[in-house]
Amino acid sequence: MLTGDILRRYAQETPQQLVSVFEGRDTTYAQLYEQSQSLAAYLQENGFEKGDILALLLPNCDRFMVAYFACQLGGYTVLPVNTRLAAREIEYILNHSKAKGLLYSSQYLDVVNQLRPELNDVEEYLVLEPGDSDPALEAILSQYTDSYDTKDGTEEDVAVIFYTSGTTGRPKGVMLTHRNCVSVSDMWATAFKLTPQDRVHIVAPLFHCAASHVFMLPTIYAGGTLVIEPGFSPKQSPKTMAEQKVTVFFGVPAMYTLLLNEPEIEQVEVPHLRLLTYGAAPMPYELVKKVKQRFPQAKVQNCYGQTENAPGATTLKDHYALEKIGSVGEPLPNCEVRVVDEHGQDVPVGEVGEIIVKGPHVMKGYLYNPEATQEAIKDGWLYSGDLGRLDEDGLLYIVDRKKDMIIRGGENVYPVEIEEVLFEIPEILEAAVVGIPHKVYGEVPKAYVVLKKGQSISEESIIDYCRERLAKYKVPAEVEFIAALPRNASGKVLKTVLRGEIKFA
Repeated sequence: MLTGDILRRYAQETPQQLVSVFEGRDTTYAQLYEQSQSLAAYLQENGFEKGDILALLLPNCDRFMVAYFACQLGGYTVLPVNTRLAAREIEYILNHSKAKGLLYSSQYLDVVNQLRPELNDVEEYLVLEPGDSDPALEAILSQYTDSYDTKDGTEEDVAVIFYTSGTTGRPKGVMLTHRNCVSVSDMWATAFKLTPQDRVHIVAPLFHCAASHVFMLPTIYAGGTLVIEPGFSPKQSPKTMAEQKVTVFFGVPAMYTLLLNEPEIEQVEVPHLRLLTYGAAPMPYELVKKVKQRFPQAKVQNCYGQTENAPGATTLKDHYALEKIGSVGEPLPNCEVRVVDEHGQDVPVGEVGEIIVKGPHVMKGYLYNPEATQEAIKDGWLYSGDLGRLDEDGLLYIVDRKKDMIIRGGENVYPVEIEEVLFEIPEILEAAVVGIPHKVYGEVPKAYVVLKKGQSISEESIIDYCRERLAKYKVPAEVEFIAALPRNASGKVLKTVLRGEIKFA
């Protein structure tokens, strides 16, 4: 099966089933398949060849799916671009990837016009609009209804390229094959028990692998329906859940914090909601408990993975949510997970090592970067760069990124441990801990704290709270209050920004 076959199957079997709902516009599987075929035919007629890379600069909307599947059906490689990047960052991605085409919304016209003189390989610029009026797509649908040419491909062809978020350096292009995409769709559809009756709420950006490959593709793989919003809103998103009878929701922990602090959330009735999923960052115990109390009819489930594994590694299911707090769960179906030392040998239960992953969803490699590929993949195992440990039940715990670990006077300090304690403090909305230089200990922890609206607490009180609950060497040496934590598109905190290694645009 190729990635385009995921859509083709249900377009033939259940053509009138809704595949998406977006701002009042309903689209069936048959309609999405027809639109994607027509756009693929247009691209073929305009000289694009099998394997060409086509970039998408599109907001959250159903047109994103049309462009995504047009590339799959036409034999091209799709490259979703983070719309929140600065023009210079987008320029790097498009030039490094040698993208031949750019499909974009007119809301990014200023950025595209700024980029055009600097782009080396882009030959075609096509505007696709998220709203009801889309002249370019309407013309394509009327002219290219019967000219689509099915392209033969193999499951090892590159279907999608995602550029890593760059939290630890220059972004790298992760090449995912058709086999990777289909495999991860099956893994998550199985883990979430998705069915054609599910209505999955998309508020996270589709240009990111989590929204597109943990939810969009698996939902279509199961024949379900996507309820797409332009973005997350603590006021509007719960209303959409209720109105659209959403059954599955995904959010990063910060979204759940905002939801639960929204006064109107108590009046929202969501009886159809059966599953609340979360990922990108650990969910503190108190937050999980509050989510379960507010939505008692729904189960909660954590998702863990990386762009390099499509993404998919482990999942923590509801029955462990409060018992195994801090765990990211057990391996997904058809996926192997180990924790190893610097020599690639398994560490004993409870000891910290690097998490490595193996399965049919592990990337083909980094685009134009064989050295980085060889460093990341060894004997078929993807070395994640995440530090973790396994417990006696085989469940995985993320300790931290290797590069985020703090070494204070020879003692390893994992910021996640400190952040868990900070989240217990009622006045704190969110927090992040990084290492800062120290002339005696080498480095010491520093906490960046965002307070809830209308709340106040002193730095001294926070440090005293930590002293009562943490070893002395783990207690933050400093606390700085800030308005918001810098994050990338997937919701991960950019600790490189907090450490002052890079600037945040």
